Amino acid sequence: MTPATQAVPAALPMAEAVIDLDAYRHNVAALGALAPDSQLMCVVKANGYGHGAVEVARAAREAGADWLGVATLGEALELRTAGDVGPLLCWLATPGEDFAAAAAHDIEVTASSAEQLAEIGAAAQVPRVQLKVDTGLARNGAFGQDWTQLVTAAAAATDLQLTGVWSHFACADEPGHPANDAQQARFEEAVAELVAAGVRPGLQHLANSAALLSRPQAHLDLVRAGIATYGLPPDRSMRIDVDLRPALTLRARLAAVKRVPAGTSVSYGHRYTTQRETTLGLVPIGYGEGVHRAATGRAEAGFRGHRVPVAGTICMDQLVVDLGDLPAERGDVVTLFGPGDDGEPTAVDWAGAAGTIAYEVVTGLGGRISRSHVGTQERISR
Repeated sequence: MTPATQAVPAALPMAEAVIDLDAYRHNVAALGALAPDSQLMCVVKANGYGHGAVEVARAAREAGADWLGVATLGEALELRTAGDVGPLLCWLATPGEDFAAAAAHDIEVTASSAEQLAEIGAAAQVPRVQLKVDTGLARNGAFGQDWTQLVTAAAAATDLQLTGVWSHFACADEPGHPANDAQQARFEEAVAELVAAGVRPGLQHLANSAALLSRPQAHLDLVRAGIATYGLPPDRSMRIDVDLRPALTLRARLAAVKRVPAGTSVSYGHRYTTQRETTLGLVPIGYGEGVHRAATGRAEAGFRGHRVPVAGTICMDQLVVDLGDLPAERGDVVTLFGPGDDGEPTAVDWAGAAGTIAYEVVTGLGGRISRSHVGTQERISR
């Protein structure tokens, strides 16, 4: 074979998110054990919080999840196309949604108003439906007179199969917040109104990750685990008494390495100036991939078992790290965040640096990042 026809070795990714499905399965099983008398829904919306919806959905089923939850019908159809066949709920729709497609693919949908329930009932094929009550989050769901109208419509809709009623906490990540008791009381009142109208409520569910972790009285028939299944706390200040393992590691290979003298100013705006002779490493990832520019001046990365500062302004395609005197070569791996096992920052650390939450750090990853999934396919029982 001549040099011109020799196969070119595949390049390693510039930047990649590596998702540990063993860690994810471990988290699902641990969370399910907290509510053994409740069914478990794993929420895999927004591409599995940035972890890959199809892959984590499959892992969730393997780890014992009874249900999957997504926001949109499009997300639900993606899972069905990939082969998922278990109970699946979606909850966000605008007028004109193809509810017949939901029925055809055995996807349960949510009605948040009498008007929306009528749209669902008008579908050529009518899917199973759950009702959502707004107990104090003031997002989707019906409250007050609107809830009464939804209950009345549900009681009259003999052709609809109602399978559940649910709501969502606003402050469950603050376990002592008075809104939690108030919302649960409103939920119980809403269910009582439904029963009084002659409607069987089906599955009752209220608890998100935070309430699953801190509010056992809210576990009810089903719990919805989202961020915690990915090994991240609902809030950085929340005490977690269960072993959760961050599943996603974001890493990149150094594109350039240079030794610079003291007094070298780095990146846009010269917001960082070296205090001594040091080695700078160029990391080919930036806010085009969802790495928060707001973390400039505060974020760190992991390199050779050490934390190193991000030096200067985070750019669209790249950022610079100050490696000090650590040995470094082009192609060496820098970890922006991971589980912290090798001293690297976590997604929670990056959230703190950017003034945001870990949800946004992992869910916002995209651009030119490649994703890979590792971990065995052994089933975990709960």
